[in-house]
Amino acid sequence: MIAWLAPGDPADSFPPVERALRDPQGLLAAGGDLSVERLVAAYRRGIFPWYSPGQPVLWWSPDPREVLLPHEFHVSRSLARALRVRGFEYRVDGDFEAVIDACAAPRAASPGTWITTDMRAAYVELHRRGFAHSCEIRRAGKLVGGVYGVRLGRVFFGESMFSLERDASKAALAGLVRQCLADGTELIDCQLPSEHLRSLGSRALPREKFLARLARAIDAPAGGARGTVTG
Repeated sequence: MIAWLAPGDPADSFPPVERALRDPQGLLAAGGDLSVERLVAAYRRGIFPWYSPGQPVLWWSPDPREVLLPHEFHVSRSLARALRVRGFEYRVDGDFEAVIDACAAPRAASPGTWITTDMRAAYVELHRRGFAHSCEIRRAGKLVGGVYGVRLGRVFFGESMFSLERDASKAALAGLVRQCLADGTELIDCQLPSEHLRSLGSRALPREKFLARLARAIDAPAGGARGTVTG
């Protein structure tokens, strides 16, 4: 049985992640709210929200956990060439709301979205409070790709990415990785596996090992370079 959370429960009132279901894999709790305090408490414990419109908030901690270690990021020849010649410009937090809206927009392969109105509002507030960040790719001044997520200590918890041009989301992730390598961020949480992420170097970690890495990195200080990088 999963735990049910009430909106008035303490923000950190999640059950131990070892109680998460095996089917569906990683489902731990339902209910509660999307307050900044609850979301930060969830991420610190290796838990994230993911649910569809009409459902209560669902909280997950899958085993294994898909991660990308910055030094293991794979740059293919085609991506390396795109980064050199396509005129991509990388920026951090230039327009967070535009990135989350682009991630929520319907796609040919997935006309629906899990980024509900409440989820959008929650992550915009996380951004306003300094926890959520967007990594953006522009070309000729136009936003063409990006990724957003939550950063705590030396961990970046990726939430979603989008691409309006070939290689633009990969370029956004490449920019994020370059920044992570520069400021000491040790771990990019990808949550769940995909062929796209695996092609870029992500891999599965048993939840126990993921949580051990998280515990070491979550309270460590990290830099926060902002600005523009062209390449």
